[in-house]
Amino acid sequence: MAFPIHRLRRLRSHPQMRRLIRDVSLSVDHLAYPLFVRSGKGIRKEVSSMPGIFQLSMDQVLKEMDEIAKLSIPAVLLFGVPDSKDEKGSGAYAAAGIVQKALKAIKKEFPEILLMTDVCLCSYTSHGHCGIIKNPKSEIRNPKLNVDNDSTLPLLQKIAVSHAEAGADLVAPSGMMDGMVQAIREALDNKNFESLPIMAYSAKYASSFYGPFRDAAESLPQFGNRKSYQMDFQTGDEALREVSLDIDEGADVVMVKPALAYLDIIRAVKENFDIPLAAYHVSGEYSMVKAAAQKGWIKERDVITEILSASLRAGADILITYWAKEVARSLR
Repeated sequence: MAFPIHRLRRLRSHPQMRRLIRDVSLSVDHLAYPLFVRSGKGIRKEVSSMPGIFQLSMDQVLKEMDEIAKLSIPAVLLFGVPDSKDEKGSGAYAAAGIVQKALKAIKKEFPEILLMTDVCLCSYTSHGHCGIIKNPKSEIRNPKLNVDNDSTLPLLQKIAVSHAEAGADLVAPSGMMDGMVQAIREALDNKNFESLPIMAYSAKYASSFYGPFRDAAESLPQFGNRKSYQMDFQTGDEALREVSLDIDEGADVVMVKPALAYLDIIRAVKENFDIPLAAYHVSGEYSMVKAAAQKGWIKERDVITEILSASLRAGADILITYWAKEVARSLR
């Protein structure tokens, strides 16, 4: 029997009653904040396409972490911006790499905050792709870009282990290489990190919403694109297959990325799998809202709350968002 509409109207009539009957409630407990760390000192370089988001040197990262701790944000997701790059992205798994140094420094000062790390090569390779390319020079004019999946997996293992050794609490492989979760799980287990969880970027689409991130992480591909290894945005069922494979390989958390244009995928994953689910509200979403708010076309805080609540309503448990600090302040 349908609930009579006049009763629904009565229940909506008082703001406190609306609070009581909400399906979801946005909380700081859902939030994870991405951070971009680079070498140097005193560097707080604003990303031109992402107002309010910065590349930070180590000393500035610690200042940022102090604010994050005071706002009770439970987790951060670290991305490294290296000074130099090569074809194999060796800076990603160097013991003295920028993320490795950041992990040690942050863990010492802020042990209570969950430190998540992006496990990928794109910011560290000279060609800007997420995997090894056998002959980058010949690939420049090749419309069918071929990433060497199997040669990439050992490097992802090295990245994950180096992050674990430096103090990561969770590793998050994002390169969409086949078998990456299983390879990383085996490598971590072999180094006695059996208890370290993996958050897989399971349903990561080849999206036009990533543009500003590539400014922040300095990870723009120098040729070709990532469509050969990221998912086609016109597919849906493929996401469920990818999630299922990652769970079978040992993923402890799965992710849908981007979030806003893929709420149907978030809902489908939640309905089909009993596993913690992250939604990544990506740079393009952030920048569009910022731009519209700066024009005075929208009320920024209201729009942010609406967007993040949509992900929760769809089924997300974790919200990775550049709005984390703004949301935390507004909820205090």
